[in-house]
Amino acid sequence: MKDVYKQALQFKAKYPTTVGWRIKKNASIVEKHMNDDEEAIYSFIAQKNDNPFNIFDSAVVTLTNKRILIGRDRVVIGYFLNSITPDMFNDLKVSSGIIWGKIYIDTVKEFVTLSNISKNALTEIETEISSYMMKEKKKYGLRKDEN
Repeated sequence: MKDVYKQALQFKAKYPTTVGWRIKKNASIVEKHMNDDEEAIYSFIAQKNDNPFNIFDSAVVTLTNKRILIGRDRVVIGYFLNSITPDMFNDLKVSSGIIWGKIYIDTVKEFVTLSNISKNALTEIETEISSYMMKEKKKYGLRKDEN
């Protein structure tokens, strides 16, 4: 069941100071690219940039049972989608400011910045992503420190 939009709305209701627009459109991008055997575990909204004044790069970020998907609908035509699989995930960093915080996802090929997130949501997001990635890396034998 693809309930990305519902999860994103629940996140926005729980953390209303998080900056996010066009949630339904962004969620539809993620849902469009989810495979039949994928299910949404956790979704949240953020800006996919490192500039606190740029509030026009809204995204829906979804942790599925296979990967992290980041969907952004373009205002005119088209969309952007990022997919981060457990084997590409390196590290996660959290930064908290006065009002908002940022989540940095370091992958093998890129560094993803998710900003303008309510600082109250940072712990929840970090726990969801880190727990999932650690579990998946162990499953695929990608963690060397499990002995």
